[in-house]
Amino acid sequence: MRAAKLVLSLLLAAGLGGCGTVGGWFGFGTETPKVKPSELTEFKPSASLARVWEVNVGTTRPYAMSPGGDAQSVFAAGKDGRILRVDLGSGREVWRIETGKILSAGVGVGAGRVVVGTPKGEVLAYQAADGKPAWSVVLGGEILSVPVVMGDSVAVRTIDGRVVLLNAEDGKKKWSAGRTLPSLVLREAGELLLTDKAVYAGYPGGKLLALSLTNGASIWEANVAQARGATEIERIADVTGPLVADDRLVCGVAYQGRLSCFDQVNGNPVWSRELSGLTGVAQDEGFLYAAEAKDVVQSFDKQRGSATWKQAALVNRKLTTPLPLGRHVAVADAQGFVHLLDAATGAFAARAATDGSPAVGRLLPLSNGLVVQTANGGVHAFKIH
Repeated sequence: MRAAKLVLSLLLAAGLGGCGTVGGWFGFGTETPKVKPSELTEFKPSASLARVWEVNVGTTRPYAMSPGGDAQSVFAAGKDGRILRVDLGSGREVWRIETGKILSAGVGVGAGRVVVGTPKGEVLAYQAADGKPAWSVVLGGEILSVPVVMGDSVAVRTIDGRVVLLNAEDGKKKWSAGRTLPSLVLREAGELLLTDKAVYAGYPGGKLLALSLTNGASIWEANVAQARGATEIERIADVTGPLVADDRLVCGVAYQGRLSCFDQVNGNPVWSRELSGLTGVAQDEGFLYAAEAKDVVQSFDKQRGSATWKQAALVNRKLTTPLPLGRHVAVADAQGFVHLLDAATGAFAARAATDGSPAVGRLLPLSNGLVVQTANGGVHAFKIH
């Protein structure tokens, strides 16, 4: 397959041994696509995306940083170590700090903390109020996914498969849980999901684990997908991108695999559908949204798993994880365009440009809009009208 040839050439060039990570063609959001993106189609707008403000925090390349926020502010970080706090309403810069570190993951926000990660496995926490250092911890493995803050805990994942739960106040380690990885994995660390029931983590090989909040022990393990194929590359079935959960289900997507939902209590499968995705899944009250690896956006009934619509006009545009926003669903692409889709039909509702560089990480929802960060460091806020 075309992807396999591209990946193999990268591996040969890098001379990887042991547990290798596959990037390049699979790397989301920071590079120009290797295949020609589909042309943008014209449509009759039913809504508009109005730019409210924009700031620049510095390049994210080669990482995919995501903005974080609370009720008053947006926080954004760049690869070269800058972190900004921006007033949500006006775009006014509240504070700016230079961490003096190369940053590879962020921004996690909560419990009065702003948390980022580094390629050397450092977790750095700052006070949300004024940007002053709160604590730092060295975990020793590259951090690529956003640290997740909830309650008094910060959940962090390292590239070697470890999940670590830290105290949000002082950074002290509560527990660490490891897992052996296959010999070849995507350089796309799955995002953690932290709830009041468990820490959920997707893994290479199509596995989804529920870990105890108390000690990190496995509560259950389930298969989002089964590895298939004759070669290691064909058998890649990593669970990447965001997971979602409601009161009953927890759901995830695997590359070259499936979109699957499980009972949160016991991990029993509820339903699954064939879907190869790199950017995870999103949800609203009744539906799940995911972009296939070739960037066909799909909607599914959350309870039954039945497909409700497909939007195939954004093929090969390297889309972000979809973001449900009431009557709309937003995605952004590798040319910096934000696309607003009708949540009921998948039809285009609005489109807006940013700075022309790839959208990276996850879109941040606002009360009636969104924030998108780009590889060139632009942080752009839009309102929906």
